[in-house]
Amino acid sequence: MVVFSHPLLVLVSSFAVVIAQPSILQDISHLESSHSNLLQYPTQLTQNIVPKAIHSHNDYWRDVPLLTAVSLGVASVEADVWLFNGQLFIGHEPAALITQRTFDSLYIQPLLSMLDQQNPKTVFTQAANLSTPNGVFDTSSGTPLQLLVDIKTDGEAAMPFVLRALEPLRSKGYLTTFDNGVLKPSAVTVVGTGNTPLDAVLALAPRDYFFDAPLTGLGTNPANATWSPNIAPIASTDYQVAVGWDGINDITDTQKQTINNLISTAHGLGIKARFWDTPGWPIFAREKIWQQLVDSGADWLNADDLEAASKF
Repeated sequence: MVVFSHPLLVLVSSFAVVIAQPSILQDISHLESSHSNLLQYPTQLTQNIVPKAIHSHNDYWRDVPLLTAVSLGVASVEADVWLFNGQLFIGHEPAALITQRTFDSLYIQPLLSMLDQQNPKTVFTQAANLSTPNGVFDTSSGTPLQLLVDIKTDGEAAMPFVLRALEPLRSKGYLTTFDNGVLKPSAVTVVGTGNTPLDAVLALAPRDYFFDAPLTGLGTNPANATWSPNIAPIASTDYQVAVGWDGINDITDTQKQTINNLISTAHGLGIKARFWDTPGWPIFAREKIWQQLVDSGADWLNADDLEAASKF
């Protein structure tokens, strides 16, 4: 049987849809203005932010350290730490240090606040009995935030204070930990660099403070140990020294092979590769270098201009 739609019926039906729309919009407006709990997504702090393999070099230079990086999806940040009178201060050099800008105030407490929001204690989370806490990124809760701690003062003296400063995160199970031969990822992976003493890192059991290995020195193992992600989840090197391509002239075969070999060696050990001190200008040269590093398999894009890197 063929059913014909009367033109008037079609018109009336269309009109009904049209007059219904204001009602829907009014409902939306009412809910938004009422601040209804229905609209409060529990872990919305980083909602719609996609994590990216970008490292925020000298992160403390941002208008808002840590939070600016996270807002752009940057999954690794670096803090320069100075020990003075039993306190850990953050800055690039002594002239930049002030008493209010501490490792705790700029990194530990903000991280703790974010992670507590991403891991609410409810009947639902308790019933789920989650073995691993959520990370800071709501779109990828299993992605850890990497925190590089660049110790600027004496490493042997500063490291105990760094470990003590991490206790608020440690006590809640937020730190990636290696214990009894098992690596257990968590919300934050802390990696020591700068003057961090390797021997002290190797002695940690359990270990929740790792080491930034020398990317150009992975062919030589440390005494009584073998390079692995359980010691060094990342290996880094000075791009200008190791490679030296300026991005303006054509890259040479030797320079390209150097990049590939360093990355290949790291990956063969299960370690991620990072090149720091890449040129920041001219912009076209910077982006050619970034592209070459990405094409060669570098795991972390070291950046000072986070907005540009996040859009790259």
